Amino acid sequence: MSDENVLGRINELVDEEHELRRQLAAGEISTDEEHARLRSLEEALDQCWDLLRRRRSARSQGENAEEVPARSVGEVEGYLQ
Repeated sequence: MSDENVLGRINELVDEEHELRRQLAAGEISTDEEHARLRSLEEALDQCWDLLRRRRSARSQGENAEEVPARSVGEVEGYLQ
């Protein structure tokens, strides 16, 4: 996966977040549904940003960015805990 692919996925997730907020404002989904789906989106966004940062770091250190694996949601979300 290239950096462009990761950035594309980030943009898709942000668009989906905006659509959720629009649906909530239009009364098409409940607040509970929006919150549950937003949590999932936020976790996916955190994973993507983490991967992108680690790929860029690897590249700046002369390592192969293509070999940097994505971390699990639990690992990314539990980083500061």
